[in-house]
Amino acid sequence: MDNLFASFKERAEAVSAEVHRCGTAAEARDFVHGLLREVGGTALWAPCAFLEAQGRPAFPGLSYDVTREGAAQAKVGISQMEWALADTGTLVVDATEVGSRLVSTLPQIHVALIGADRLLPDMASVLGRIKPEKACYLSMITGPSRTADIERVLTIGVHGPERLVIVFVEGGAA
Repeated sequence: MDNLFASFKERAEAVSAEVHRCGTAAEARDFVHGLLREVGGTALWAPCAFLEAQGRPAFPGLSYDVTREGAAQAKVGISQMEWALADTGTLVVDATEVGSRLVSTLPQIHVALIGADRLLPDMASVLGRIKPEKACYLSMITGPSRTADIERVLTIGVHGPERLVIVFVEGGAA
């Protein structure tokens, strides 16, 4: 697992993502709280298994009522990912639920929670786990949003978050 994590971290950081590892769900919650204090502004946390298991922390400026308007105004969006791919530094999420898409695409900063046990070597590994009859909308996220014009001028954050913070949680807590 450490080799997979090192590979994921190297590739994700190569495309400007930030990768962190927390030993427990409580550490992950504290990390998110610290990040929210650091960046200020409002935040939205999409419903997910992490919240069902850990409860909804009450942080200033944090809401769980995900709406299009709220996501467009929020500085931070927090959601849980289904899988992470070590060979590309890519996150994979079943984004059938619109709230997951809103918090991962509209705020300036996206915090992506992922259970460390959900780290897979490559795309072939995840394809066997996807159930098309249940996952109507898959998203693959590799780094913050970026685009370039015909003159190859790179711009970060035009079509999505300008900052991607990935938080791995050990022990299957996410």
